[in-house]
Amino acid sequence: MLSRAISRRSVQSSISAVRFYTEGATGAPRAAGSSDSFNKREKAVEDLYVRQLEKEKLAALRASLKKQKESLAEVEKHLDQISENIETETK
Repeated sequence: MLSRAISRRSVQSSISAVRFYTEGATGAPRAAGSSDSFNKREKAVEDLYVRQLEKEKLAALRASLKKQKESLAEVEKHLDQISENIETETK
């Protein structure tokens, strides 16, 4: 009887094992200086996303600048025509 109780307790105690996690395995931030492949991959994906957004913004700015230059050239052309008309009228 006593041997059964002892063996039952030893089986029960071995079943309920405590699980120990390494630092950062629970999703908690790690100490400074330590990094793993997941963090590097995540940073690379974020950097790629930011670069893509910046590339799109830069393309939009270049298109806007091109339109502004065309508009400026049109205004300068019109100004030159007016200046020529004034010069011909004064002669």
